[in-house]
Amino acid sequence: MLGAIAAGMVPWVFVLGRSLPETAQVRHWPAVWIGLDLATALGCATTARLVHHGDDRARLSASAVAALMVMDAWFDVLTAQAGAEFTQALVCAVPELALAGLCTWLALRNTERLS
Repeated sequence: MLGAIAAGMVPWVFVLGRSLPETAQVRHWPAVWIGLDLATALGCATTARLVHHGDDRARLSASAVAALMVMDAWFDVLTAQAGAEFTQALVCAVPELALAGLCTWLALRNTERLS
């Protein structure tokens, strides 16, 4: 089923590429970013607690945090305006992607060795 969904996404990406507007005005913009950052904080806290207790479920929360951080960096950079804002987004993406890398490493490691 996942393979079929993946295959179906390919033409959908082309539809989106041709139909989405170049710019958009977004309601609740602060809530979007605050919610993302709160989800990341909760994921980091959960992962830290699970790793501290040697709980193998840390792999799941670490995976979720890694995905959130890649998404955060992606949207920060691609929604930034040219100039100083874009430069700031690139600078901020570095620690976000570093955290994503750390969480990916945690997700792939044996959590018993981490406690």
